[in-house]
Amino acid sequence: MADPPVRDNFPDSRLESDAGAAFVLESKGKWWHAGFHLTTAIVGPTILTLPYAFRGLGWGLGFLCLTVLGCVTFYSYYLMSRVLEHCEKAGRRHIRFRELAADVLGSGGMYYFVIFIQTAINTGVGIGAILLAGECLKIMYENLSPNGSLKLYEFIAMVTVVMIFLSQLPSFHSLRHINFASLLLCLGYSFLVVGACIHAGLSKNAPHKDYSLEPSSSSRVFSAFISMSIIAAIFGNGILPEIQATLSPPATGKMVKGLLVCYAVAFLTFYSVAVSGYWVFGNESNSNILKGLMPDEGPALAPTAVLGLAVIFVLLQLLAIGLVYSQVAYEIMEKQSADVKQGKFSKRNLIPRLILRSLYVIFCGFMAAMLPFFGDISGVVGAMGFIPLDFILPMLLYNMTFKPSRSTLTYWVNMSIIFVFTGVGIMGTFSSIRKLILDAKEFELFSSDVVD
Repeated sequence: MADPPVRDNFPDSRLESDAGAAFVLESKGKWWHAGFHLTTAIVGPTILTLPYAFRGLGWGLGFLCLTVLGCVTFYSYYLMSRVLEHCEKAGRRHIRFRELAADVLGSGGMYYFVIFIQTAINTGVGIGAILLAGECLKIMYENLSPNGSLKLYEFIAMVTVVMIFLSQLPSFHSLRHINFASLLLCLGYSFLVVGACIHAGLSKNAPHKDYSLEPSSSSRVFSAFISMSIIAAIFGNGILPEIQATLSPPATGKMVKGLLVCYAVAFLTFYSVAVSGYWVFGNESNSNILKGLMPDEGPALAPTAVLGLAVIFVLLQLLAIGLVYSQVAYEIMEKQSADVKQGKFSKRNLIPRLILRSLYVIFCGFMAAMLPFFGDISGVVGAMGFIPLDFILPMLLYNMTFKPSRSTLTYWVNMSIIFVFTGVGIMGTFSSIRKLILDAKEFELFSSDVVD
């Protein structure tokens, strides 16, 4: 007797009546557009924290972790792309991480787990982008007007207004030109920062170089896991299925080309910034290398024009990053509020889009102004968010989809990555929360300074 037909919970026809898919995740992109989106999602101003991450690892372990995490994330994203392509060929094209996980793993709970983690990551990055953009404006203002009275939260409000306007760009695909500019900007400020660090390290005012780790063995262990969590957050994105959804079908092979573009840029920027920044500041590196080059007391350690241009480039790219990581939230809003039978720019759809997206950006801006604790939060986000989505789930999804034999190298490599990074995630979460608690005395709501 034949088995009963298996019900397809994710038929392709569902996308035709899905406003989130039709309006926000429209599939029109080329492979190089995916490269631009991926680069914006991964290669951002968080790379300026790499010297800070090296501070907890030292030269040898720092290089090792940076290289291993880079290789693992590339492999992870490649496997996830393979799973997405496999599902597409089977007639189950997935454009959302949460639906892919629920389909492959067969768990409704997994659907809500991914929604929760993605929402935490995307909202956290949105808050961080507005916070750091506000800090960039504050840095420029203080250099032009040292005795000025404007506070950090006022600059955050300015950035929030700009983001409200930009948030009305209707789809992920409509960001392709902005994200190409973002790619150029990250190359620009990375090379400016590297040049500034070399200048600072060779100048007569060069900081004292000390690369020793913390004296206590327990503190060294906690610092190492915090640093690994920060590097994981830098390499993570958590939205690869949504980026692959912007490609015109069939997507076979296109995402790998996009990944190669992204990782070529990452290779050029990550190592150069990490090495030059840690070489100059050693264990005095803070969570934003630009702040180290522009100390509160004494002269700047590099030409002001170079640092000012780097700050402007960082500011502009932060706007693009905020837009990219908001797309999942906008897609959820559009799916629930828009009518796919009416036009994308019809009054029926335009008004809810304007209101909902503006409220979301205002929320992110308010949280950025109220909780300016970027350095500690990045470690928590990396450990609790990016590690599960980018280091564990892709391996699990691949093994569940392709079912490699237990005698194959692929199976054991994937299981080893799952096991190792589950441990790193648990220890990183504990270490990051511990540091957050220890630094709590420095936190002040609506502070005018970002706490490292």
